[in-house]
Amino acid sequence: MSPHSDSGHEHGHHHTDIDWEVMAGQLENSGELQLPVLRRTADRLRGLLDPEKEVRRILDIGSGPGVMTCVFAEAFADAEAVAVDGTPGLLDRALTRAERLGLGGRVAVRHAELPGGLDSGDEHGGLGTADLVWSSRAVHHLGDQQGALNALAGVLRPGGLLAVAEGGLPMRFLPRDIGIGRPGLQARLDASLEHWFEVMRAELPGSTTVVEDWPAMLSRAGLTDVGSFASLLDLPAPLGETARAFLHTHLTRLRETASESLDVEDRNTLDVLLDPGAPEGILRRPDAFLLSATTVFTGVRSAR
Repeated sequence: MSPHSDSGHEHGHHHTDIDWEVMAGQLENSGELQLPVLRRTADRLRGLLDPEKEVRRILDIGSGPGVMTCVFAEAFADAEAVAVDGTPGLLDRALTRAERLGLGGRVAVRHAELPGGLDSGDEHGGLGTADLVWSSRAVHHLGDQQGALNALAGVLRPGGLLAVAEGGLPMRFLPRDIGIGRPGLQARLDASLEHWFEVMRAELPGSTTVVEDWPAMLSRAGLTDVGSFASLLDLPAPLGETARAFLHTHLTRLRETASESLDVEDRNTLDVLLDPGAPEGILRRPDAFLLSATTVFTGVRSAR
């Protein structure tokens, strides 16, 4: 259980198997690119918490390599930030990152899977309770999304805040007409990814159809003061090397996993975009940019 790295559904194997170890570098690159957004998000979440309530423990559920875990450790100086993930290699990266940033004493890791790993009984290996629970793009990898939200809400301490990053807008990084193939490639890539995502959801264990009205789902989980806000990542052209490398990996995985619903011309266009020597390729073209919007849904556990 790990978050995918962007709003474009960054996934692994042809059907639904996702090798998060293989994706580790991409997840970390994505987090690095998103750092300004993640820091603003942490500040927004601080403002939603009761100022009289001390935040002592934060759980980052589906933490991946721990980029946001470390942001929380920086933003909440008196709190322990816990990276929770089902992939040991990603947790190792989280610890390495925390040490590098001088946060080693305040960042912990726990190996656990949703939703079973959320038993709050510490003596049985559960995660314990927290004042702030964060989960970014992990819930949609679980068959029963409402059940997952119920479990996340269940580990909140009274007055605690649950924040779930789900949805937003599809990532944009190319003009409508890129000079090769038919114009409008991004819209067709979106449709291909949506088809992949539909298949992925349907094949999950215990897959349950639900209207993805996240505020209503948080309310059904027993939370109050439910709301949302959006965060924008806007990297204009020309992009730096890190962003270009991120997009090249993104397109590579898309070509491998979700391109069967594209026609031959679009697959050929993808191959040109992936060619490191082509001037029209994503690593060299001057018009590539990166624009994405992430929506965060929040709710509070009653203090009573």
